[in-house]
Amino acid sequence: MPDLSAGDDAVAVSALRSAVMRLSRRLRHQRVDESLTPTEMSVLGTLARCGSATPGELARKEHVQPPSMTRIVALLETKGLVRMEPHPEDRRQKVVTRTERAESMLEESRRRRNAWLAELAEGLTEEEWATVRAAAPILDKLAQM
Repeated sequence: MPDLSAGDDAVAVSALRSAVMRLSRRLRHQRVDESLTPTEMSVLGTLARCGSATPGELARKEHVQPPSMTRIVALLETKGLVRMEPHPEDRRQKVVTRTERAESMLEESRRRRNAWLAELAEGLTEEEWATVRAAAPILDKLAQM
C-alpha cells in the first residue's frame, strides 16, 4: 500500500478531497424536494440501493446512532416517503421500506442531477471526459470503503 501522506501524493489527496467536497456540495443543491435534509435523502438513497432494512441496519449504513435513525425514519414516514412493516423473521422489529412517492422523488432527483452533471461535462475535452469515465468506478470503490 502506498504512503499517501507525504510529497506529491499528499498534495493529490488534498486536491481530491477538496474537489469531491465542492462537487458534492454543488450536487446537493440540485435537490428536487428542498424540505428534505441531506441525511433524509441519503437514507432514501440507501433504501433504494440496498432495499428494505431495519432502523438499526440503516443507522450502521448511514454511520449515525440508532436513536437518530429512529427520528429520521419517523420524519420520513410522516412525509409519506417510507413505511414501517413487520420484520419477516423477528416480529419485535420493524423493516423500513420506501414508498412509491419516494421512488418517484428519487428518480426525479437522479434525473436532475445527471442532467446537471452532463451539462458540466460538456465543458470538458474528450480526453478529460475519458479520464472522468475511467475514474468513476475507482471513486465509487473509495466511497464503498
